[in-house]
Amino acid sequence: MKKLRHLLPLALLASLAFTSSAWAHAHLKSAAPADQAVVAAAAAPADLMLVFTEGLNLNFSGLKLLGPDQQEIKLGQAMLMDQGKSLMVSVPSHLGAGKYTVQWHVLSVDGHKTEGSYHFTVAP
Repeated sequence: MKKLRHLLPLALLASLAFTSSAWAHAHLKSAAPADQAVVAAAAAPADLMLVFTEGLNLNFSGLKLLGPDQQEIKLGQAMLMDQGKSLMVSVPSHLGAGKYTVQWHVLSVDGHKTEGSYHFTVAP
């Protein structure tokens, strides 16, 4: 029984080490344009760049851009950059004034799904 008491803390420590890596998800670290950013119409983004805390699986990751009227805006092909941690998509058409919503969903390389959204505004 004494031997088991010595093994218990070791087993607990090992299980914590393995579960902490299992809790990892790809979280949005930064975006361009940033959440709640206001950009001038002349400087409206030609690309959307979302940077995550982990590498992504491109086949199961993507984003939508909704215009001020909540209609989806057609975007270019998504691509990964920065060792798979950045998701970049081109915006082929000029964005007019208004509030835009970016909705994203990603699958990290370790198999965890996350999703979210944020807003930015193009000023007239």
